[in-house]
Amino acid sequence: MSDIAQRLQRVRERIQAAERRWERPAGSVQLLAVSKTRPADDIRAALAVGQKRFGESYLQEALDKIEALRGEPVEWHFIGRVQSNKTRAIAGNFHWVHSIDKLKQARRLSRQRPGGMPPLNICLQVKLDAEETKGGFEPDQVAAAVAEIGTLPGLRLRGLMTLPAPADDLESQRRPFRRLRRLLESLNADGAGLDTLSMGMSGDLEAAIAEGATMVRIGTAIFGPRNRPPAGQG
Repeated sequence: MSDIAQRLQRVRERIQAAERRWERPAGSVQLLAVSKTRPADDIRAALAVGQKRFGESYLQEALDKIEALRGEPVEWHFIGRVQSNKTRAIAGNFHWVHSIDKLKQARRLSRQRPGGMPPLNICLQVKLDAEETKGGFEPDQVAAAVAEIGTLPGLRLRGLMTLPAPADDLESQRRPFRRLRRLLESLNADGAGLDTLSMGMSGDLEAAIAEGATMVRIGTAIFGPRNRPPAGQG
């Protein structure tokens, strides 16, 4: 068994243990393997042991891997910053986008999603702390964004995503995830029909699952320390 296969198994065991601990239904939390900066061969190693969902942040690097793995059963998720000059390529090559933080991005992706493809699944990124380097809708902006995006063709709004500031203890980790869950519950009480909470990474996946995560984004715990980002990509 490869190192990646062994690490994947350990992550799956962590997810299963968290599901049991917080009485979540077995299999209710999906694993998104964050493969940014990793070569296509690492994705192949994960595919060999049943991992299908992969997250990428750097568009040109991702497009190269999409081409290299064409024909493989990969579900591609874009999790990086959505830049206006890159929306057409994102719209035409990915199944999910987790990082919508402006309405103009959703409008562009809607216009540019090829007609023969199924709707692009999207999540709205919500900013729950004051870190200036992170994008996202303020919580009080989300309801209006949900209402507009619901009218856009070519998109399927699935849920919410957040990247909270790091915290050391479980309760501190749970707090922002709890806020995101409550926001989703409030939106659904008004008929939004959202089903996805994309939250939790290698260091805090248990806290995220405790608060209702349906998809955790795990990179380091699967692939090891992250490589340097490709030159010229942000």
